[in-house]
Amino acid sequence: MAELPSGTVTFLFTDIEGSTRRWEQQPQVMAAALAHHDALVREGIATHRGHVFKTVGDAFCAAFATAPAALGAALDTLGALLADAWGEAAPLRVRMALHTGTAEERDGDYFGPPLNRVARLLEAGHGGQILLSQPTCDLVCEALPMGVSLRDLGEHRLRDLARPERIFQVLAPRLPADFPQLTTLDTRANTLPVQLTPLIGRERELDAARSRLLRPDVRLLTLTGPGGTGKTRLALQIAANVLDEFRDGVFFVPLAPVSDPGLVPPIVAHALGMRESGGRPLAESLKDYLRHRAVLLVLDNFEQVLGAAPLVAELLSAGPALKLLVTSRAVLHVYGEHDCPVLPLALPCRNPLPSVERLSQYAAVRLFIERAQAAKPEFAISNENAPAVAEICYRLDGLPLVIELAAARIRLLSPQAMLGRLERRLPWLTGGAQNLPARQQTLRDAIAWSYDLLSGDEQRLFRRLGAFVGGCTLETTEAVCSAAGELEIDVLEGVASLVDKSLLRQHEEGPESRFLMLETIREYALEQLERSGEAAATRRRHAEYYLALAEHAAPELHRAQQVAWLDRLDREHDNLRAALGWSRQSGEGELGLRLAGALGWFWSVRGYWTEGRGWLEAALAPAGPSRRARARADALWGAGLLAWHQGERAAARAQLEESLEIWRELGDPSGVAYTLGLLGLVSWSEGDETAGRLLFEESLAIRRDVGETWGVALALGVLGRMALHQGDYAAASSRLEESMTIRHEVGDKWVIAQNLNSLGDLARLGGDYERARALYEESLALSRQLRTKATIASLLHNLGYVTSVQGDQRWAAALFEEALALFRELGDTPGMAECLAGLAGVAAAEGRLERAAQLFGAAEGVLDAAGARMSATNRADYARNLATARALLDEEGFAATWAEGRAMPLEQAVTYALDERKPA
Repeated sequence: MAELPSGTVTFLFTDIEGSTRRWEQQPQVMAAALAHHDALVREGIATHRGHVFKTVGDAFCAAFATAPAALGAALDTLGALLADAWGEAAPLRVRMALHTGTAEERDGDYFGPPLNRVARLLEAGHGGQILLSQPTCDLVCEALPMGVSLRDLGEHRLRDLARPERIFQVLAPRLPADFPQLTTLDTRANTLPVQLTPLIGRERELDAARSRLLRPDVRLLTLTGPGGTGKTRLALQIAANVLDEFRDGVFFVPLAPVSDPGLVPPIVAHALGMRESGGRPLAESLKDYLRHRAVLLVLDNFEQVLGAAPLVAELLSAGPALKLLVTSRAVLHVYGEHDCPVLPLALPCRNPLPSVERLSQYAAVRLFIERAQAAKPEFAISNENAPAVAEICYRLDGLPLVIELAAARIRLLSPQAMLGRLERRLPWLTGGAQNLPARQQTLRDAIAWSYDLLSGDEQRLFRRLGAFVGGCTLETTEAVCSAAGELEIDVLEGVASLVDKSLLRQHEEGPESRFLMLETIREYALEQLERSGEAAATRRRHAEYYLALAEHAAPELHRAQQVAWLDRLDREHDNLRAALGWSRQSGEGELGLRLAGALGWFWSVRGYWTEGRGWLEAALAPAGPSRRARARADALWGAGLLAWHQGERAAARAQLEESLEIWRELGDPSGVAYTLGLLGLVSWSEGDETAGRLLFEESLAIRRDVGETWGVALALGVLGRMALHQGDYAAASSRLEESMTIRHEVGDKWVIAQNLNSLGDLARLGGDYERARALYEESLALSRQLRTKATIASLLHNLGYVTSVQGDQRWAAALFEEALALFRELGDTPGMAECLAGLAGVAAAEGRLERAAQLFGAAEGVLDAAGARMSATNRADYARNLATARALLDEEGFAATWAEGRAMPLEQAVTYALDERKPA
């Protein structure tokens, strides 16, 4: 056998798409086809001096000394496969992937990360497609064969890999160019956070948990164990491995920041991207949302909210295709729960100790080595330090978190020195509180050991950082932990030191880094904070900082930088919750009232309706000297706004009328104007359109008098929408155009987007489709920045109608389908019906009349069931499309097919619209 390439190697992996199904259907034909396939692949690889080092089923793994040679082999081989006649067998669809890296060659095989990466890259592709990683692209881009080019498909997250990969598709004259989206983590609906390090030593647990979770009789799988065993990391990997099994997505729900079971429904809803619907308990909306969806929810740190276990049972009963993967230090005691204990990592035998080569195969030792090398690249296991490393892992009971903490000290201490400190410092399995599990005592002592190695100022910084929930930035750390410069060390240096010692973790999010503590470490920090006597002062500084942040942000939410401020409040939401909770527990009612009042608009725009009302009403409950103060009026206004969102008009009216009374007593015209406008919306929603319009007219007049530009623009926009609804298009146009002129000066993107949508509707109703398209597209761009799903869905749907009228049915269908998927995610039934009607119009224009009639019937049935009707903007297009279908299909055939569609349940109709669309 020729010598295999070494050093930097380019790997070519191939396999046959859909081969299992082919074997099941035509085993004899497939056997002959596979033999021919193998011969062609081997010939193509050998021609370019490649080496086949492994075959697995129909998959080939080949190594090349150079990347151009590997690319040449891929091009020639796939070209030959595509050109072959294949006899009685249908052509085999072969996909290929190339990646370049340094791997270890041993006994005719290769090992190392490059093999994992090329295997995952191959999984992402489709039959007939050649994919390249960034390293391979860099090596071939200057030496491509004639007529060959590369298409940049962007960065994608691949299963099991921490770092995303930039992927390129090879374009060549003999190869197909157009394929579906790559099959990566990014193309499956999910909110799984990217993992920065590989999971070590959990292969058996992963396989076993995956198999259990996918069993039909397992709906709730709980990973249990003490803090530090790696439950969260294991759950995330399990979830990533089953993405393909859940058509409607996999969603991560972090519960560590909360302790109130009542906050679980809004946090789950937010993770799912749900918008709250008015007039219904959120738990009921969740059950409706999940009723027909195949979803996996990963509920992390459930021990914080064990009182929410009944909700888990209710969700499972409501959603037959729903599954839950839970991490918790305690079982939930829910019927049907399957407990999966997460044990420590595998440890070597102490006597006799395995050889150095075998020692690194034990997961605990391998984790220590990898984390130690991350801290000190030159570290290596040797005959001298192997016994100490093994003993450290043994003494640390194989707990991943504790091993990582110990390995981070390798910069300062050799394994032998580290072991000596462990022997002196940690009375294993007997230290700490006797009522705690042994491993939790071990974890506590290990964190204590790291804490004791800190300097005095580092210890002060560490324990004060425990006050933060969900992380902090350098700015917030300086403000809360060293407000008066009382720490002698520079805060940046102190934070960097804590990151180096694995007591803090750095996370890039938004414009600046955030620093987070694992919950087990944060618990220890809080214990030390309480013992130090600094807790009250630190928590007060924390609450005062976040009050100042919220009050500063409130007016910015209506200005040009509103997106950045909305995002910042979202990132700090857990800290804002903590400040609100502290104000309630400590009797700081005035601070809590001000903070809740300042957050009302944020909660409204980002959809935290139930939670926001809870905080506001709790802050409003106590009577006291602030009963007639500005803070109370603000909080009442916010509570009234959120109650109106939820359809609770009586509660909204009562709160807003009290707010209005206080604003009038204070002589504050802006407050009066705000509240009159919102009372106008309440009256409008109650059916009294005249009263609603008059209240907004009064609000507008006051705002003009005081010169409040933002308020004038807001009132004009709402009055324009009211006029549009009442059919007064001239008044609507005048109001909206004036609002837009002012709004552009202020820079409020949220209201600009709403106004642009309304102006687009006006243009469309007037037959000016080009102007409508321009307005919708401008609104869509702003809405994508704001991440308002409902507005995005509405605009995609509107653009679908415009595009269909202009003749591009394929693009119109794509827009309707994307809007339909979003409305489905939001649980917006009328929106889904409008999209079904739009797709019916597309089908009619394409001449697929039976499909059109069925979708028209489905749209009517869904609207009737929801007690809704077609929106005024869409009625003309709907009527025209319906008439076209009726005219081209005989009346009897149309009526029968329409009735079939009308009888479809909603989910069946949506599935038909999304999954069964075929070209004409």
